[in-house]
Amino acid sequence: MNSSQMQLRRRSFLQQGGLNFGALAAGTLLGDELASAELKHSLPHFAPQAKRVIFLTQSGGPSQIELFDHKPGLQKLAGTELPASVRQGQRLTGMTAGKQQLIMPSVAKFKQHGQSGTMIGEWLPHIGSIADEICLVKSMVTDQINHAPAMTKFLTGHQLAGRPSFGCWASYGLGSVNRNLPDYVVLLSRMKRGSDQPLYDHYWGSGFLPSRHQGVKLRNAKDPVLYLNDPDGFPRELRREMLDGLASINRQKYEQTFDPEIETRIQQYEMAFRMQTSIPDLTDLSDEPESTFDLYGPDSRRPGSYAANCILARRLAERNVRFIQLFHPDWDHHSRLSSWCVSRCVDTDQASAALVKDLKQRGLLEDTLVIWGGEFGRGVAGQGDWKSPQAGRDHHPRCFTVWMAGAGIKPGFSYGATDDFSYNAVENPVHVRDLHATALHQLGVDHERFTHRYQGLDFKLTGVESARVVHEILT
Repeated sequence: MNSSQMQLRRRSFLQQGGLNFGALAAGTLLGDELASAELKHSLPHFAPQAKRVIFLTQSGGPSQIELFDHKPGLQKLAGTELPASVRQGQRLTGMTAGKQQLIMPSVAKFKQHGQSGTMIGEWLPHIGSIADEICLVKSMVTDQINHAPAMTKFLTGHQLAGRPSFGCWASYGLGSVNRNLPDYVVLLSRMKRGSDQPLYDHYWGSGFLPSRHQGVKLRNAKDPVLYLNDPDGFPRELRREMLDGLASINRQKYEQTFDPEIETRIQQYEMAFRMQTSIPDLTDLSDEPESTFDLYGPDSRRPGSYAANCILARRLAERNVRFIQLFHPDWDHHSRLSSWCVSRCVDTDQASAALVKDLKQRGLLEDTLVIWGGEFGRGVAGQGDWKSPQAGRDHHPRCFTVWMAGAGIKPGFSYGATDDFSYNAVENPVHVRDLHATALHQLGVDHERFTHRYQGLDFKLTGVESARVVHEILT
């Protein structure tokens, strides 16, 4: 055998081997896709009560002690050491570990609201006005004590980045009836002052799901979505022809590799084409009457404000977007709690209540699940001099409060309880994964059966640990 024949055989071997390995990889990808497609065809598992979710995410850890968890007995214990029997050796952050844990009672006063008599802190008078529409879950717990892992857990079910967020799971399993807008839309508050608390893209990322399910962030700018508009002088008909040609090339490539991201690319190009008309119509609030801005408050006229985003959330709900998530940062009050927490309440209180009222009067609340909450709560011990206006509270994962409304959630209801120090959930604890299971249930999805095959494993939002639907808060 001469050298040229050996080279031909070597080349043939490598070519054939490459094809075999490619086929193996394609088969694996295709197998996972077929398993996932088969699962999705069975959704929803039962009749849903919620058609959509609006998640009002308060990033930083709102203090349940000032807002929702009334503990009048703490006044008598002010300045005393937190009993070891209450703390039970639980982990503290590096900011307060090894320091005296002196009890700081609530800085805010509480008042009963509505026929339900729900006790709500004075800094949230507008949410107090919807007390008979919401359900307070006072016994939320998580197992993460720092912001990034706690928020990642709160939104994805796992403390490490890389898993799909809740909105992505909803998009993946249920899609949306509106083909002109993304299934999952994210709105970030533009703060009046800068916030040093980052909001990471993986909070709304698709993880191992196809990237077409990731949250689409609407920017607080002239162009809400970057690179959506055509260049000046570029006719729409030419854009249509270009996309058709590009889709043909991409489909040929997909038939060779079965790479699901190629399918994603095709669909995202098409979505962007449709969004060129749907996004300007969505974000133009000029057709809203004066009564809308009066309802949502004076800040609702400021583009990018939490209040303006709440109006956009209602408009997205009207357009049947599946999952709408607002992020409002700067709830991390290690100091100046009595002023900074009040400011965040002013930002969000009226608009959050207005959204619930607006949805109800438009007949949308009955099939829209509204969730309000942050990644954890705050501790009962004062950080700094507990008697000073400069005092704050440290992170606290062992109990916090989330409220929910609409879509089969019991209105005017409080569930769960904490101890006398608002330190431990002692009655009906609700883990973050239980919140996920319950929200999926309202969307008509059995969290145990809703999985995605990835690298040979079946993943689910609620993970491998035990999770339960909190039927007690459902009508």
